[in-house]
Amino acid sequence: MALDWKRGALAEGLACYQCGEFFAAHEHWESVWLRAEEPEKSFLQALIQMSSACHHRRRGNLRGAVSLMRKSLRRLELCPPRFGRIDASSLCRQGREWLRLLEQGDAGGAVTCPQIMIVE
Repeated sequence: MALDWKRGALAEGLACYQCGEFFAAHEHWESVWLRAEEPEKSFLQALIQMSSACHHRRRGNLRGAVSLMRKSLRRLELCPPRFGRIDASSLCRQGREWLRLLEQGDAGGAVTCPQIMIVE
């Protein structure tokens, strides 16, 4: 399955994620995840978990955010540096830093969620 980030549910989810609408991003991506097969299924699940972690953090649930980010990173770290036109290595680096800051207490909500970058 080719992951198309320019149209359809993946593009809609990416736009939502980039605007900070993490729950909506999760919903769009889940509709694709349900039909996906491996390895795309695990990759999409990592993005869904990351989006959910960002949503939990925004709502003040740091414990939930930390738990979901750990799960997301376990999946992302198994991916090649570029997966489905996403810079997975950058996403992992940002995710590890985000997690480290959350585990230190989130500095009053100043921590920004990892950015998903498309690689052409």
